[in-house]
Amino acid sequence: MVAIKTVAQQDIRLVHNIRKDLVDQRTALVNQTRGLLSERDIVINQDIERFREQLPLILEDAENGLTTLTRELFAEQYEKIKTLDVEIKVQDQRINRLCNANDLSKRFLDVSGVGPLTATIVAADIGDNGKGYKSSRDYAASLGVAPKQHSSADKQHYLGISKQGSRYIRTLLIHGARAVLKNCTKKTDKLSLWLQALVARREFNKAAVALANKNARILWAMASNGKDYEALAA
Repeated sequence: MVAIKTVAQQDIRLVHNIRKDLVDQRTALVNQTRGLLSERDIVINQDIERFREQLPLILEDAENGLTTLTRELFAEQYEKIKTLDVEIKVQDQRINRLCNANDLSKRFLDVSGVGPLTATIVAADIGDNGKGYKSSRDYAASLGVAPKQHSSADKQHYLGISKQGSRYIRTLLIHGARAVLKNCTKKTDKLSLWLQALVARREFNKAAVALANKNARILWAMASNGKDYEALAA
């Protein structure tokens, strides 16, 4: 049974929920804008950074056939997106402050692929001692990043990850893992060499899930025994 959350843990989850809702609103608005532009034969890149760069140029282009009214409407969409950017940044700053004010989440930042978002929400999820989860694998399984098991005779068979647990935390862990993988190719430290070999054997996405699983276990261990990342990685 998962332990009851403290008021501080609930507050962190509240900030994350508000931020996630803002991000979802922005994503929906960006997708809507892209779809409406495509109806007018104007294709805009899916990447949100490229979207921010391209939309103002489209609005300024007098040769693309957009009417004055259409430009006004798309300009309003762009202003809404910029407003959401500001609101998301406010929540990011709040999360950074919460992260720095919490000893556990600050220690979590030493783990490769873990930033303030992941550090704070995991700290809020498991608390200071990992109470509510029997083991690191139990915690990873609760997030859906541990392989499902099927036993037959004396053998354990791993069937791939489940989709149970917090999709939000699972997504953050996997996104963080992907960032680490993208930057490990020319590194020679122990973790990078392990990841390079893992990618060669199992391809990028499976390697990202494997690192997410490893990180979930490490974070639980850091919370449950109070050790720093360096002590566990040694």
